[in-house]
Amino acid sequence: MNRHNRTDKPDWVPPRSVKLLDQVRERVRYLHYSLQTEKAYVYWAKAFVLWAARTQRAFRHPREMGQADVEGFLTMLATEKKVAPATHRQALNALLFLYRQVLGMELPWLQQIGRPPERKRIPVVLTVADAQTLLSHMAGTAALLAALLYGSGLRLREALSLRVKDVDFDRHAIIVRSGKGDKDRVVMLPRTLAARLKAQLMQARSLWGQDRATGRGGVYLPHALERKYPRAGESWAWFWVFPAAKLSVDPQTGIERRHHLFEERLNRQLKKAVVEADLSKHVSVHTLRHSFATHLLQAGTDIRTVQELLGHSDVSTTMIYTHVLKVAAGGTASPLDALTLP
Repeated sequence: MNRHNRTDKPDWVPPRSVKLLDQVRERVRYLHYSLQTEKAYVYWAKAFVLWAARTQRAFRHPREMGQADVEGFLTMLATEKKVAPATHRQALNALLFLYRQVLGMELPWLQQIGRPPERKRIPVVLTVADAQTLLSHMAGTAALLAALLYGSGLRLREALSLRVKDVDFDRHAIIVRSGKGDKDRVVMLPRTLAARLKAQLMQARSLWGQDRATGRGGVYLPHALERKYPRAGESWAWFWVFPAAKLSVDPQTGIERRHHLFEERLNRQLKKAVVEADLSKHVSVHTLRHSFATHLLQAGTDIRTVQELLGHSDVSTTMIYTHVLKVAAGGTASPLDALTLP
């Protein structure tokens, strides 16, 4: 069930903003959804209104549109744009959010709109040798980030948003705050990365010192902590483990401050390393996380432990890696293997 469809959410509160997209932003922030969710829901709300204006040659408010308009928009995405099922579901979820959470309209036809079935995909997994080769073709901060994803099973956003206070060198542990589903968890800090992480923290502390010396604003704090603890954002404990080299404007507050590294930095470095390593597999940043889980299971780690490390709510999500292992290990022989070929 989608997060905005749950019954334990706060009662609907009319937005104070006047413009529709500002109302979407306001409601998303009221429910403490992520910035990525905010961007996606604003994008689809805008796309829906513009599509209706083009097809009907007039701008109409979503309140004036109905089931035929929503289904027409979703049909266009599937037939003309040929979007993936996951993108199609995201657009539908955004429109459900728009009507229910922003406009406060609980319409009976919303339940009648069909959802595209989810596709079960077998994840791309590197061999241990492939992982070694790939990481050897990377250098600097990108190499450390990639090694951390492979060694701890972190998602990219989780690794980039790490704070100094959440790295525990004594216990060799990393605390993930507000991961996917707004859940906290603990993952291992690979002992082989301890020295490199400490060196990274020294570089980060240099930037932190520069910001303090120039009187720059502190880093972003979640959940209104900035109002509760006004100076906490300036403290070393809350500083980013992987800070950006330049300051940037916070899209939600408009304040110029230091953010963590941009996601595309690792993506670009990884793609370059894949080419240099001459790997034939389609490798993405998330492949490192898939490989982490598969190699742990291959080494005999209990699947429940792997589930906790990955932050999966349901063990069935983790089970996909056992399917990869069965095929890779040759658990079922091909009938061709019993034949003698010329």
